Amino acid sequence: MDNDVSAGSTTSNLGHLALGLTLLAFGIGATGVIDGVTTANAVPIATFVGGIALFIAGLFEFRAGNSFSGTAFGGLGAFWFTWAAASDTHPSAHAAGLFLLLWALLTLSLTLGAAGSGLLSQGTYGLFFASLVLLAVAAFADNNSLAKAGGWVAAVAGLAAWYGATAALAKWPTAIPGRAAGRGVTATG
Repeated sequence: MDNDVSAGSTTSNLGHLALGLTLLAFGIGATGVIDGVTTANAVPIATFVGGIALFIAGLFEFRAGNSFSGTAFGGLGAFWFTWAAASDTHPSAHAAGLFLLLWALLTLSLTLGAAGSGLLSQGTYGLFFASLVLLAVAAFADNNSLAKAGGWVAAVAGLAAWYGATAALAKWPTAIPGRAAGRGVTATG
């Protein structure tokens, strides 16, 4: 088994935990799976954990020379803080859809930029991208079923981010074991 475990920095682990917890809270609220829990209940987590803590983690990552994590955490911290701050403004469905679609573009950039970071990291951002697209389309179409689907995808993205940070802290493997390309072929390295 391949033990591709990146210990990551403390700040990176904290950033991924903050992202994971915020995505889980938001996603579970959007699904309506727990009676009485909505996305509005995720506003305090989005403000302080997803917004402020994630943004500060991004600044520390920039200072440490990690421009990808700095961009990811700083950008997503700004997203969560803005989303939470605007939660009481009750924008139109089209304005909400456009907001989500524009931030989906950031997560698409992060998904493509995470190509060298491994499948778990790329999967987290890819799932977050899919979630934002589903939620944007749901807002434009006023479709509650699509919004719930977007919530489920956000929750799975949150689990992936949380697992990635936990795996780095616990030194668990994060890579899928590869198989040989064919008979008699060996990997070098």
